[in-house]
Amino acid sequence: MEIKKILVANRGEIARRVIHTCKKLGKKTVAVYSEADKDLPFVLEADEAVCIGEPHPLKSYLNIPVIIEAAKKVGADAIHPGYGFLSERREFVKACEDAGIIFIGPTAESMEVMGDKATARAFAKAQGVPTPPGTEILNSPEEAEALAEKLSYPVLIKASAGGGGIGMVKVERREDIKRAFEQAKSRALSAFGDDRVYMEKYLESPHHIEIQVLGDGKGNITTFPERECSVQRRHQKVIEESPSTFVDEELRKKIRESARKLLSALKYKNAGTVEFVVDKYKNFY
Repeated sequence: MEIKKILVANRGEIARRVIHTCKKLGKKTVAVYSEADKDLPFVLEADEAVCIGEPHPLKSYLNIPVIIEAAKKVGADAIHPGYGFLSERREFVKACEDAGIIFIGPTAESMEVMGDKATARAFAKAQGVPTPPGTEILNSPEEAEALAEKLSYPVLIKASAGGGGIGMVKVERREDIKRAFEQAKSRALSAFGDDRVYMEKYLESPHHIEIQVLGDGKGNITTFPERECSVQRRHQKVIEESPSTFVDEELRKKIRESARKLLSALKYKNAGTVEFVVDKYKNFY
């Protein structure tokens, strides 16, 4: 099936980049927007635009039925999720499939495993790929406090759903754990519609290293040279560079092989990124 019209289920600069690329490829584009975003450039630059609700993301950009209905209304062949919001939500991929709309991204099966950090950690461990010391989903501040003592401070409380560093809170002292737990859950719910959080040991002086991959859905994975993404503000990447000056040839081979091994076991299809953290001793997770 030829894709002629693509709905971009995102906003701002992310949506603009997707829209501009689609136009270069000769594809018609549809923007969806909340009431607060009606005058932003991404809305004006798309060939069509559909209002999908109130400013809060839960009532617009995270509202799966409304986005699917918008795609049907304009006759979109495919949906591009950008990143963040619904880009790592299995239920969104499944909703696209059920509606006969192409989801530009991984399969629902891959998303179920890798789109959630808690399940992704478990899957990585099963494949022999190292993960940072951490916990399963936390059920209460009291549980978080007890497990933080076992991991030893500092620790990170992280959103299980979504990505981009949203919902991540560093905790250095026991007396701050309850506040951090509630803060992380609140941010996760607001950004992803899912307030589940878990905890990892905070790695001192970490490097954030990413490996881009392409998979054919049959277990064949191509990896590309690493990107150094350690210059960040509030856990958001500011600049990326390749190759990393921190990664030597031996470490490079190990990280790329771990990325290949992980996604080959998943029979991953499409483009993707495997993110690693590397401590100052060059242990990677």
